[in-house]
Amino acid sequence: MFEEFRNPEKAKTLLEAIHRITRHPCHIMEICGGQTHALARFRIEPLLPKEIQLIHGPGCPVCVTPVPIIDAAIQLALKKEIIFTSFGDMLRVPGSKNDLLHAKAQGADVRMIYSPLDALRIASENPEREVVFFGIGFETTAPIHALSILQAHRKKIRNFSVLTSLFTVPQAISTIAQDKECSVNGILAAGHVCAVTGISEYEELAKCLKLSISITGFEPLDLLFGIYTCISQLENQEYTVQNAYKRIVAPNGNPKARQEIEDVFEICNREWRGMGNIQNSGYQIRQKYEQYDALKRFNIKTDNKKETTPCQAGEIMKGKIAPIQCKQFGKCCTPEHPLGAPMVSSEGACAAYYRYNF
Repeated sequence: MFEEFRNPEKAKTLLEAIHRITRHPCHIMEICGGQTHALARFRIEPLLPKEIQLIHGPGCPVCVTPVPIIDAAIQLALKKEIIFTSFGDMLRVPGSKNDLLHAKAQGADVRMIYSPLDALRIASENPEREVVFFGIGFETTAPIHALSILQAHRKKIRNFSVLTSLFTVPQAISTIAQDKECSVNGILAAGHVCAVTGISEYEELAKCLKLSISITGFEPLDLLFGIYTCISQLENQEYTVQNAYKRIVAPNGNPKARQEIEDVFEICNREWRGMGNIQNSGYQIRQKYEQYDALKRFNIKTDNKKETTPCQAGEIMKGKIAPIQCKQFGKCCTPEHPLGAPMVSSEGACAAYYRYNF
C-alpha cells in the first residue's frame, strides 16, 4: 500500500531536485509530530542540503495539553462514580504531581480506548456510572469528538461527557512566526489537518507573515515533495501556499466535518503546554451542549500551575532548540521515565529523536 510513496528511485530524484534548487539558508518547520517521526524514521534530514534546517513544531496534542488539564483529568478519574476513558498516550503524561496511570494504580477506573465512540458505547453499557472521555487533538480529530457529543444528544445518553483539550493550528503558527527569537521562514503544514479545514487560513498566514507554506503528507515522497515546493517558493521569495498533498486535501477541506465542529464547538483562548496562552487557538463545547462538558458537569476548576521540571519542551516546540540540546534528553528524561510530554507521545519530537538515535 505504501510502497508507491516510499520508492527509493523517486526519492533520489526529488533529493537531487532539492539540492539543485537550494542556494540560500532556510529554516523550515514541520508542524505535525507525525511528520517529525517520519523524517526521523526515514533519515530524510541528513540527506538534505546543508543550507536547509528542519525545525520541529508543536503539532502534537499530547505534548501541548497543559498541566492544569492533566490535573483535572486525574481529579475526575479519582471520582468513584466515573469511568475515565482516554487515548493511551495521555495516560503517562505528567501533571503537576503524577499521571493517569498513577491514578489507575490508586484504584481509578481508567480505560484506554481508540475512539470517543468507544466511550459512548461504554456509557450505554454502564448507565449507572458516569463516563468521561479525555478529548484531545487538533482540527483533525475535532469532528469525531463533535460526532460523539451529537450522538449522545440524539440517543439521549445522559451519563457521557468530554474533558476537552482541543487546539487549532494556524494560531500557533502565527505565534511562532512572530516570535523575535524564531527564524522560521517555511512551513510544512499537516495534510490531515488541512483535509478538514481546507487551505484558506494558511493562505492568509503566508501573505501576512511572509511564510512559504507547503501542505504535505507523511510518507517519504510526500515530505520530500513538500520540502521541494517550499524551497522553490523561498528561493523565488514567494509567500503562498502550495498543496503538495492533493490526493487528500481539497481547497475547501471537508465541509461536513467543518459543519459538525461548528455545531458543537466554539473558538476559545487555549493554554498550550510550554507555549503559554494563545488567543483563539482552541475549541470549547458550546452552551447548547454544556451538559456534555465534563469540567462544568462536575464543577472542576483548573488553576494556573506550570511545569516545575527542567524539561525544555516549550523551547523545543517553539523551534528554538532541538531535543538533543535539552540537558535532560536521554539522561534524566527517557521514554521509560519522561520528564515532559514530548518524550511520552508517539508524536513527540523527543520520542522521535530517542527512538531513531538522532
